[in-house]
Amino acid sequence: MNDFSLYFKLGLEHVLDLEGYDHALFLIALAITFQIKDWKRLLGLVTFFTLGHTLSLYLASKGILPISSGIIEILIPATIFATAAYVLLTTWKNKEAHSNNWVLWGTTLLFGIIHGFGFGRYYNQINDEGGFAPLLSFALGIEVAQIIIVIAVLILGMLMGSLLKVKKSIWVILVALVIALISAYMTVERCVEYF
Repeated sequence: MNDFSLYFKLGLEHVLDLEGYDHALFLIALAITFQIKDWKRLLGLVTFFTLGHTLSLYLASKGILPISSGIIEILIPATIFATAAYVLLTTWKNKEAHSNNWVLWGTTLLFGIIHGFGFGRYYNQINDEGGFAPLLSFALGIEVAQIIIVIAVLILGMLMGSLLKVKKSIWVILVALVIALISAYMTVERCVEYF
């Protein structure tokens, strides 16, 4: 297996690994309010997340901006909780959660940076050469895996509305509430573990 395939596969597995479901929870919370017609905007947000993730992996691989792994491990579920809470709040108030405002784009990039730092230590162990090409193929694997997840969320949302006749706001609130509860528990659990 060549280096591109190896790092691409690692990127896919990083996101699609059932044991590391925190990445998937964030993506589901981010995508749940979107409809298929909004795919370009959602793809842009997912790509912003990947850019942030890749930037922090690069910084970690070069030893720039060292951050406590305990803090990052707490911030990861906190970002998921913040995303789910934002979705709950905007849906409850009957507002569009995914408007084209800079805050949404900026926080998605920031949350990508935080999530990337969480994987930085492990990535440094597997990329001992520190090259840029493995980082790019890893990022491409992450992007493809994230697209797989958001496509599944979009299709499931469409099926819930068209086949099961579930009102979109009910579906969004239920999923976001479950994600908020899981991520709140993870945040508290990690606070106890690291402090």
